[in-house]
Amino acid sequence: MIDVSLLSVMRRWYFRDGLSQREITKRTGLSRNTVRRYLKKDIAEPVYTKRQTLGKVDEFEELLISWLKREARRRRK
Repeated sequence: MIDVSLLSVMRRWYFRDGLSQREITKRTGLSRNTVRRYLKKDIAEPVYTKRQTLGKVDEFEELLISWLKREARRRRK
């Protein structure tokens, strides 16, 4: 899967600058079939990768895990 920035560069080279598909494959290192598929007009944009956001608890994860391990070793009563 290619990212959106590479797709926009490929489309600019092909449609605006008039480069051939073969020249685009040389510059990007992708196969000709991949370039042809992404240059089709009816193809949808590639899927964006899911953003990894930090939660509020993530910075305390190690501390919480150590507390849980310590409490698991303790007696119940």
